[in-house]
Amino acid sequence: MTVYDSVLIFDGECPYCSVAARALNQIDDIGAISWYDDAAQAFLEAQFGATPFAMVLVDVTKRRVYGGRAAAKELAERAGMPSLVGSLVRDNYDTIAHVVGVASNRGRDPDDLHEEYRLSEDGKAVFDRLAAAAEDRTAPPVET
Repeated sequence: MTVYDSVLIFDGECPYCSVAARALNQIDDIGAISWYDDAAQAFLEAQFGATPFAMVLVDVTKRRVYGGRAAAKELAERAGMPSLVGSLVRDNYDTIAHVVGVASNRGRDPDDLHEEYRLSEDGKAVFDRLAAAAEDRTAPPVET
């Protein structure tokens, strides 16, 4: 079983976000997990002392946590998109998030969490649980 060094926490009830997260997982070997998952909630609480509703990318190797716009930019860079595309995604993140929210009938806006943060010791302590839960949800089904 592969345990990821990076995990994306995303709005698992948004069909557009779910498709994008699964596609990114296959391209960049980044685990993906719904914000609503217990492991994601535990990580957010450990890292931030709260459970902000936001797209969050956690990289245990770099000891970095990227939120919102910063996560979108980092993901674009990891996907090999030109820096201009990453900047456009970052600069238009709020508009994109709003349109996707309306299209998916989300009913809530993401929290204002758009920076790059140092992975806290508390966050690092629960990262393995987060990565294992992402692995469980993104692995192909086992045929018997």
